[in-house]
Amino acid sequence: MSDIFQEVDEEVRRDKAVEFWKKHQNLIIGAAVLIVLASAGFRFYEGRKLAAEQAAGAAFQQALTLDHADKGADAQAALAAIAADAPGGYRTLARFAGAAVQSKTDPKGAVAVYDALAADASAGPLFQEAAKLRAALLRMDLNDPGAKPALEALATPNGVYRHTARLALGVLALDAGNFDEAGKQLDLVVADPDATTAEKRAAESLLGLVAANRATK
Repeated sequence: MSDIFQEVDEEVRRDKAVEFWKKHQNLIIGAAVLIVLASAGFRFYEGRKLAAEQAAGAAFQQALTLDHADKGADAQAALAAIAADAPGGYRTLARFAGAAVQSKTDPKGAVAVYDALAADASAGPLFQEAAKLRAALLRMDLNDPGAKPALEALATPNGVYRHTARLALGVLALDAGNFDEAGKQLDLVVADPDATTAEKRAAESLLGLVAANRATK
């Protein structure tokens, strides 16, 4: 007897399943198609994105090769094209590299490019800080009075590039004959546990100049 009830129950379930399918088949099929299309679209997008990044990477390397071959104008043109059309990360790299190439022949123009990068939040904090440092160092080479305050802003205790900024401030102080200030900035580099070995050695070498100049006074 229980077998009969079980068969009836199964028939009812099958009938309900068929009824449900007939009622909702278009919706179910449509949803399945959307899932397949979305998956295919995502794979297509990822493939295009990867291809674009690979092409941008190759173009970027080619631009650097042009620069190393002393073809600065060609390198700048190539980097400008990457900055206009490449995926986001390569656009920023191209702007940065383009400024570095430009600095060889037009340091004032390069400072303007670095300043623009430093003000561009889309570049990201690290690139912004690096752009500030490059602009400050170029200003230093140009004997621009704006170099010192720009370096001081980067030499704060938590500054990412504080070691380089302090080394540069030490050099400025040495050039100005302010040996106490030079010693102060350079001692900060030597004492900083996060400074690299190369940075500490550079600071120690400059401290030797500070000591020698003090001895002659």
